[in-house]
Amino acid sequence: MNVLVVGGGGREHALVKALAADVTVERIVCAPGNAGIAAEAAVCVGPVDVSDPAALLALAVEKGADLTVVGPELSLARGAADTFADSGRLLFGPTRAAAALESSKAFAKAFMARHGIPTARFEVCTDERQALAAIQGDRFGFPVVVKADGLAAGKGVTVAAERDAAAAAVRDAMVARRFGDAGATVVIEECLTGPEVSYFVVSDGRRCLTLPAAQDHKRAFDGDAGPNTGGMGAFGPSPIFDSDLEERVLREIVTPALDGLRAEGREYRGVLYVGLMLTRNGPQVIEFNVRFGDPEAQVILPMVERGLAPVLLGAARGDLAGCGWRVTSDPHVGVVMASAGYPGRYATGQPIGGLDDAAAVPGVHVAHAGTAMRGDSIVTSGGRVLTVVARGKSYEQAIARAYDAVGRIAFEGSHVRTDIGRKALAPKDRGGA
Repeated sequence: MNVLVVGGGGREHALVKALAADVTVERIVCAPGNAGIAAEAAVCVGPVDVSDPAALLALAVEKGADLTVVGPELSLARGAADTFADSGRLLFGPTRAAAALESSKAFAKAFMARHGIPTARFEVCTDERQALAAIQGDRFGFPVVVKADGLAAGKGVTVAAERDAAAAAVRDAMVARRFGDAGATVVIEECLTGPEVSYFVVSDGRRCLTLPAAQDHKRAFDGDAGPNTGGMGAFGPSPIFDSDLEERVLREIVTPALDGLRAEGREYRGVLYVGLMLTRNGPQVIEFNVRFGDPEAQVILPMVERGLAPVLLGAARGDLAGCGWRVTSDPHVGVVMASAGYPGRYATGQPIGGLDDAAAVPGVHVAHAGTAMRGDSIVTSGGRVLTVVARGKSYEQAIARAYDAVGRIAFEGSHVRTDIGRKALAPKDRGGA
């Protein structure tokens, strides 16, 4: 089949690499792609507006795509799946109505409440006065979480240690409109504690196939210090997510979510990302995402050794019957190499050296995120530049290989965390599972 992959980050590079290894895939086009994707196996087209479903449909028709796989959530929130369905073309990803699980935190929380899905206590606030009242007293305690309702490029969540910080987050979102219309409504919720796990299933609306769980590292610096980022690395499979816990998550969270969406006329076809907190009271949902995570995709997708494309196609068709895949349990560790200053302001256009040397390390591949071509050179073009991914027979081996490869890559101001995957060596108690 011919496949169009939408997006240009590390997640999309992981998708392209995995699909290119699938014997059922003849040709891949990526829009817009990046320098690494172009070198992998795909034809990269010029700039494309991923927020414009009509433009994506026109591109799919032009390139003869049998299946379109969407990476970014914005495309899905704008209704790409609906536009494709109206034209009789297949797209892997949920409809606009189902994508509200990610595009509206207020919807997601109310949906979980309706269907008995365990999550933090919350209040949806539509004006500043209501939000400020919600953080008074001891209803939620401190720290408390303030979330912009809409899509905010991963920057709309504040964990406030005390009341003044929470009030500042409310005003930042609702008065200063730092996140635009996404902050017109906010969700105030209790701060859950425990290990975090990212869990993924691919659904056709009624049934699902599971993927290994991963754990990511959001903070910029070692020891989970510094500002939140889009993710500085990840590892999988999670050693604290055993088969009993997986069965519980499927029973108490995934199945009620898929059944609830279908009952509400929002049948879900695509990958469902369940962000979990493993609390003393058991697993609870922090958030739902409607696409593969980044950087989790970079470590999870290489685990699929066979069957990815047919599964994505089956889900898009609404029929996973007879579909399956072979997934390895070998540990994978992904270390993000970021530009100096990320997640704040950073420079771009820095030449990148050592990529071939890094890829020569056994079990290693390098997923490109913020890269571009300048003449014959690959240069930085974003905050998160690369994810260096290593497979090993043990976590110790995967970690050693990843950092061996990281040490062979150089660009001015490169920044990495040096403790990615360390949690897998001494996993903490998972909470009341």
